[in-house]
Amino acid sequence: MSAASATIPIPTLGEPFYEGSVQKLYAVPGNDRLMVTQTTARGSVFDVGALFEVPGNDVNRALFRHLLYSKLGEPAVWRRVADAIHDDAGLDAAVRAELLEGPLEDWCQRGALTHHEGMLDSETGEVVRSGAPTHPSAHNVVRKYQILKPERVEFLSAHLFDYSEYPQRDGFVVPLEYIVRFGITSASSVYRKYLAMDPAARAGFEHELGVSRPLEAWQYLEKPISDFTTKFEPEDRMLSKQEAVVTSGLTGPQFVRSGKLAVLGAWVVRQLLEEIGLCLWDIKWEFAKDGDELVFVDTIDTDSFRATLFLESDGRRFVNHYNKQAIRDYFIIMHGDWISGIKDAKAKGATEGVAFTEILKAGQESGVYAVTPEVHPDFTAIQQRKMDAIRDYMLGRSAAEETKQSLRDAGLDEIGFYREAGKLDDFGKLNGV
Repeated sequence: MSAASATIPIPTLGEPFYEGSVQKLYAVPGNDRLMVTQTTARGSVFDVGALFEVPGNDVNRALFRHLLYSKLGEPAVWRRVADAIHDDAGLDAAVRAELLEGPLEDWCQRGALTHHEGMLDSETGEVVRSGAPTHPSAHNVVRKYQILKPERVEFLSAHLFDYSEYPQRDGFVVPLEYIVRFGITSASSVYRKYLAMDPAARAGFEHELGVSRPLEAWQYLEKPISDFTTKFEPEDRMLSKQEAVVTSGLTGPQFVRSGKLAVLGAWVVRQLLEEIGLCLWDIKWEFAKDGDELVFVDTIDTDSFRATLFLESDGRRFVNHYNKQAIRDYFIIMHGDWISGIKDAKAKGATEGVAFTEILKAGQESGVYAVTPEVHPDFTAIQQRKMDAIRDYMLGRSAAEETKQSLRDAGLDEIGFYREAGKLDDFGKLNGV
């Protein structure tokens, strides 16, 4: 029975074979090529595991993933992307020409390839391929690809990772996270790295990124840029493009194609968010190598990108986030002592070659580090309203203008939360414009 017509009753799934901080994975009875992913309502920030929960966000995130992956398979979606790139007067001409040829031409005819097979109806277990199930669930069905983890080696006390096995294999998840940036935010890892450099190093970094002017926070770029981090090492490590080619396990042409896929996929999400007034700054993608094809894989939801609104309040202009960056900022503003402990543990972990989470846990138990705090329920409720508004638009329950207003209202209430807590100036330091 094909995945598109199968029925997989949720109670038959049994126990998950993998349980992560924000996702569980289940085997599909009778089909070892597929698995079921269950999104949880919990969220993870600062690489320390699930820290908070937004009620209903399990289904909201799973729906976003299902509906977006379905869109990636539609040729009409890619034809709209081609029109947008062609008509973007501010886009560098050479970049425009490069993006319009190759995979985009293919997808305008057949759609992109993804590992997504559909969402389970929570009551019937039907695998719904396109459109939302009558009873949406937190369960999606996807094709499985190998997770090959690099071998760890040591040289003169340096902790290194051996990726030499990858070019000999197929059907694996590429060991990179592809980050596409349409602009620079104040909290982006690229910007923080840039600020720490001396002028000469900044010039070299600008060249590596492919930008023509110094980086500034909340600056949209003349062309999208890509950067890369490791996927399967204990800590995400930023890579140069040359390092990324070698680490990927792909041939040079395959790597170039994968980079284009990431940028073009980002354009689909950008168009979707712009319809409801949100500005997309950056987004993460992952891919699998499947023979000669490259396939979009892994989760993609509101925690995978940075989207914002600019709002006026108290005579000031602020940036408000509509993904888990809002939660990151909450912890930074409200629980700085805990953040300091994480930074210290990460520094020690990098030196000692030990997972920083082990150091953090031991320090919390001994009283050296602050215990992990909880998110105030009023702040959580605001995040829930944001995600519910995006969900309702994706499902066609609310029009674009209605959704814009709902998102604005939630953002203004978030500013009000910090005002009442006496932390508006701290919020402004992170997100004032």
